[in-house]
Amino acid sequence: MSDTVPEATAGDETAEVEAGPDHDPAAPAPLNVPRTPTGNAEVDAQLERLGDADHLATDGHVEVYEDVHRGLRDTLTALDARPGPAAPSPSYGQHRS
Repeated sequence: MSDTVPEATAGDETAEVEAGPDHDPAAPAPLNVPRTPTGNAEVDAQLERLGDADHLATDGHVEVYEDVHRGLRDTLTALDARPGPAAPSPSYGQHRS
């Protein structure tokens, strides 16, 4: 029995060598999920913000998701608050007897 380690041959590459010395499987990686524009600049900006989570560890995603949710909610609320044509009063069109 010998205490020497056999030399690696060309076909004996390990996963660590193939992945490279700096490869960290637990490191954040982009999901590369396509984001289709909605046509609303405010909504599109919030959806693009989701890409910020791609470079964060999992525990950092919540902050981004909550920020995007808040922005989308504010955008929808603003749509409800925009002035539109005045609604007729309930008595409009009713005649008095």
